Amino acid sequence: MRQESDFLGPKDIPDNAYWGVHSARAVENFPITGRTVANMPALVRGFAYVKKAAAAANLAMGAINQQQADAIAKACDILIAGQHHEQFVVDVIQGGAGTSTNMNANEVIANIALETLGLPKGRYDVIHPNDHVNASQSTNDAYPTAVKLATYFGIQDLLAALAALRGAFQAKAEEFKDVLKIGRTQLQDAVPMTLGQEFSAFVSMIADDEKRLRESAYLMCEINMGGTAIGTGINAPVGYVDVVVPKLAEFSGVPVVKAADLIAATGDTGAFADISGILKRIAVKLSKISNDLRLLSSGPQAGVGDIKLPARQAGSSIMPGKVNPVIPEVMNQVCFEVIGNDAAITMAVEAGQLQLNAFEPLMAWALHQSLSHLSNACKTLQVNCVEGIEANTSLLDARIAESVTLVTALNPMIGYEKAAQIAKTAIASGKPIAVVAEELGIMSQAKMKSLLVADKLTTPGALTAETV
Repeated sequence: MRQESDFLGPKDIPDNAYWGVHSARAVENFPITGRTVANMPALVRGFAYVKKAAAAANLAMGAINQQQADAIAKACDILIAGQHHEQFVVDVIQGGAGTSTNMNANEVIANIALETLGLPKGRYDVIHPNDHVNASQSTNDAYPTAVKLATYFGIQDLLAALAALRGAFQAKAEEFKDVLKIGRTQLQDAVPMTLGQEFSAFVSMIADDEKRLRESAYLMCEINMGGTAIGTGINAPVGYVDVVVPKLAEFSGVPVVKAADLIAATGDTGAFADISGILKRIAVKLSKISNDLRLLSSGPQAGVGDIKLPARQAGSSIMPGKVNPVIPEVMNQVCFEVIGNDAAITMAVEAGQLQLNAFEPLMAWALHQSLSHLSNACKTLQVNCVEGIEANTSLLDARIAESVTLVTALNPMIGYEKAAQIAKTAIASGKPIAVVAEELGIMSQAKMKSLLVADKLTTPGALTAETV
């Protein structure tokens, strides 16, 4: 053990721990979720970039010396490479506006830096967590900046997952482009379409969400680094902000810019509400697509049965041979979670007071869950479901041949009332619509059959040139 002290007094710290006294108190204070910041690797990377940029700017400002700046930078690179993330031991939900996470980062980076110099952990006279790693910063600018970087990284991952899912639906749209089926509105039979058109609609829905998400990513690029405690820049050298922001953009690859009003940017977390709203929109639409896949595949004997989803696992512990749509079901549940997370983020953003919002840890954790879980769900929907979907062509062909809704195409020629009369009589009698039309004296069977060719009914204007 080694002993560290803060203004509350001394505390024993395990000698192999890179964290210190402030982290230890946070572990005691916040036994909330059982999930630590180590479970948010993008946030750990975000902090490493923030501290590395701050060290470079502080060196340029003369706030730290060359040895300290180099050691801090090396420590940050080690974290960026994925090492020592387990040392981020504080709970993801915590009081203090993220102070515990920032102190955890400061202590871990300081002790890794000391190790690179061949010094023991705790030699804070050489590199101090607050005086050197946290120089020219406070939690109130370092933490939200790190969260924005983490969210930006998560957005890129989700965009990649959405693009891959869209590609899988596009491939199926091409495969099914000539497969005719009956469309449905309000769960009732509607006019014909192709299964390819149905899947192409999924492609467009996802593409639209990708566009919205890509556009919204810029919200994470306006940061308040250099604003320190409340945005006035106290404790940061003159000119520091104009050095640290470009350094952060250079190191992280994220095109960050200084907020126009640092005080407003420190107290206002509305950008997180905006991003969460976009994620909720994506979740709502992905859930709708999953609902459609479950409906279209329902059966196999007593359901809709237009398509067949790949069998992924046994569906029942009591019914032999039953297979359930488990992949769309898990997507539904992730989407429900994202919608709930949006409500939590909305309340947390609203609850900010005066110059600071104390509830950013909840925002960070909820955004992390929404982004990572949506990304994972998109991947499993793509690989374990969409890529293996098959059309139930024999059933679809039979339905097309029997469909009464084909009569809709006759409206421009015989009028709605006569078309409705044909449909109603065909349903009541069970006879084909061509036979009914002839019996009613409206149209001959031969003429009806020549007009109602199903593959001509899936594009606009196919029958407008025809006459009775």
